[in-house]
Amino acid sequence: GAARESVRSIVGVQFRNLATVGGSIFGRFGFSDVLTLFLALDTEVELVHAGRMPLAEFACSKRDRDVLVRLIVKKHEGVTVYQSHRNSRTDFPVLTCAVRVEDGKGCVVLGARPVKAARVELPAELAEKLAAGKASAEELKAAASEISDQFTYGSNMRGSAEYRHHLGRVLLRRCMEEIQKKEEQ
Repeated sequence: GAARESVRSIVGVQFRNLATVGGSIFGRFGFSDVLTLFLALDTEVELVHAGRMPLAEFACSKRDRDVLVRLIVKKHEGVTVYQSHRNSRTDFPVLTCAVRVEDGKGCVVLGARPVKAARVELPAELAEKLAAGKASAEELKAAASEISDQFTYGSNMRGSAEYRHHLGRVLLRRCMEEIQKKEEQ
């Protein structure tokens, strides 16, 4: 459901039906819902001239005239959750969040900060507890706060840096709670 959730609120039906995953990834837009999700999914890109590279490396590179050939999404058994916050339903996101956990490892991606999405690894102990569905509410709240502090936030017309930092803690906690619920089932 993470992929469905990441494209559900993209601007509006007319725009969403014209947008492509490749265009969203290649554009490396700070507000990209799709970039946030695919960074969490252990994705690689293949370019005509630069060849194959991790999406995280590509997202940080400077724009050039290369051509995106394909996205390679590695298949994993893990659980991925995506959430975002918007000021109105079809507006650009104020903040996007994706969390993935598998085999005692995990990562967090926050996007629309308003800069490009960035990824950090989950502490192994927390990832194992999430995968087992055994993290307490207090642990999740503390972890969300600690992880959110690792990101930088900026201000624009959609929200201040302080507001985004607060949202980061909230969305991270909600994503981790959702992962726990899925793991318990």
